[in-house]
Amino acid sequence: MQITPSIHAIRHSFRIPIAPGIIFNRFVYSYLVYGDTIILIDTGVAGCEKRIFEDIRSTGRDTSEITLIVLTHSHPDHIGAARAIQQATGCSIAAHPAEQAWIEDIDLQNRERPVPGFTALVGGPVHVNHDLVDGDTIEPDERGADEMLVLHTPGHSKGSISLLMQSERALFSGDAIPVAGDLPVYDDAALSVKSVKRLRGIAGIRVLLSSWDEPRREGAVYQRMDEALEYLRIIHEAVLTSYNERVTDPVELSKKTAAELGFPPQEVTALLERTFTANLQIRDHKNLLEDY
Repeated sequence: MQITPSIHAIRHSFRIPIAPGIIFNRFVYSYLVYGDTIILIDTGVAGCEKRIFEDIRSTGRDTSEITLIVLTHSHPDHIGAARAIQQATGCSIAAHPAEQAWIEDIDLQNRERPVPGFTALVGGPVHVNHDLVDGDTIEPDERGADEMLVLHTPGHSKGSISLLMQSERALFSGDAIPVAGDLPVYDDAALSVKSVKRLRGIAGIRVLLSSWDEPRREGAVYQRMDEALEYLRIIHEAVLTSYNERVTDPVELSKKTAAELGFPPQEVTALLERTFTANLQIRDHKNLLEDY
């Protein structure tokens, strides 16, 4: 899907087996930035390299033109095909230093943040060649692609980054902006709010390119961010309601909170438990949005 002359979006569908006989259908986006060379933002899960390569060839370009993969963070649906793509093209890998350990050691990630079907989702580790920190720029080339500003937007993970393509006013936000009504996944509620607020404060964004949402344009860009902030508030209040009713066991707290939010019990996984309990770090604050 062509977004602008230099940006193409690729939607990857994949499946997560969350319990025997229960399959979770998900999708994630990768983005191609075309210039003299090609920059790939996130790779999808293992096997997604086939779709990425097909998309590149369909535009008359060659897969060997991929010189850089930017990983917005280290989770399986973003790094899964990185190894296969790097082996096929010889490209470099760039990510925030806080994500490097989990990108380079996927067994460590699987131990510290187990995800159902992890080994099928990730094709292998890759070495991070370039650190990207807040305020860095990925320099433009002379054909089409423009400078991208690196924004550190933690919350979903410690080293999550977003990228702002300056002249296009296109924002690649990774998973920094939760999708209202969807299963929330983040490690730090306060930082999630802070990061969304930071992105919300950037004037003139014309295109929002998230990983777990369809591309949004113009007025819908800021509407999605407002919805995300409200959703974070609703989740926070639901967790505190459960906790204040003396439900303190993490599993029971997650089940009760999920019911409050309308999620079926089979969707209560370790990741959802991780998200809900993250809100307890700030349980003394009445209003998440006002305080952060």
